[in-house]
Amino acid sequence: MASTLFGVSIITFFILRVIPGNPIVMMLPPQATQQDILELKAQYGFDKPIPVQYGIWLKNVVQGDFGVSIHMKQNVMELIMERLPATLELVLVATGIALLLGIFIGTVSIMKKDTIVDKLGSLVAVLGLSIPDFLWGLLFVLFLGVFWHFLPISGRIASMYTLETITGFFLVDTLLRFDFKGFYSAFLHLILPAFSLALPLTAIVIRVIKSSLLEVIKEDYILLARVKGLSEKAVVFIHSLRNALIPTTTIVGVQFGFLMGGTVLVEIIYSWPGLGKLAVTAIITRDLPLIQGVVLVLALIFVIVNLVVDLLYTFMNPKIRYG
Repeated sequence: MASTLFGVSIITFFILRVIPGNPIVMMLPPQATQQDILELKAQYGFDKPIPVQYGIWLKNVVQGDFGVSIHMKQNVMELIMERLPATLELVLVATGIALLLGIFIGTVSIMKKDTIVDKLGSLVAVLGLSIPDFLWGLLFVLFLGVFWHFLPISGRIASMYTLETITGFFLVDTLLRFDFKGFYSAFLHLILPAFSLALPLTAIVIRVIKSSLLEVIKEDYILLARVKGLSEKAVVFIHSLRNALIPTTTIVGVQFGFLMGGTVLVEIIYSWPGLGKLAVTAIITRDLPLIQGVVLVLALIFVIVNLVVDLLYTFMNPKIRYG
């Protein structure tokens, strides 16, 4: 994990220094003199060699100091922690939806193999993989928001609610305050962006769970379960599904990290105040400390999720633990 984060920090830091565009020039008015530019460069440490800048930045990061945003004039870590719960809540709900739908559709398709149900499951998988999340988002906004006014299409909660956050997760905070109307509003605002992110992942889960089940049901212990007279539901849901979930867990763990970094377009479409939208603002304004902070936090989440997935293997398959 440490080596991965170190590599990410090096690549991000040096790429941002060599690409065109000068954040210092963007901060100053057109009439600024060369002396003004040099003074501001010295203020932010951009007058030092790039390796020296990296060493200073890395030393501060290890101590928990990600610096100050050039554009917003706020502590980078504070900005990230303000936006991170919104993105985490969105991605967690989207992942939950994808797992529930994907496992259910994939398992039922195997039980109803070569029937109309199986063909419908395959169609859902193809559509999910063919249409990217941002296009799902645009379609949902157009039809469910603009045409039919069925669901809200902007923000995390209705403007009439002034929610004092505790955890930053609106669904949790409204329940902690017994604000059920606020919970309902936050839930409605979450549906469309969550499904926009969930549908492509659902398609992946369907395909992986189907291929895994097809392999597992060929095993001898499955044949023995059938010989004992167990129903097909018991064979699939009790004896087969647990082992079939191991490769599915791997895929979902990796995809969770991609979802964290891939919410950018969905957050923009739904005006969702998350980390993706913050990253876009940082990139547009060439806010180097903020970009570096966002990338490093996303990388940290990615490696932590993959570590958790590795640990889950030992609970899902005891042979791994004993081996």
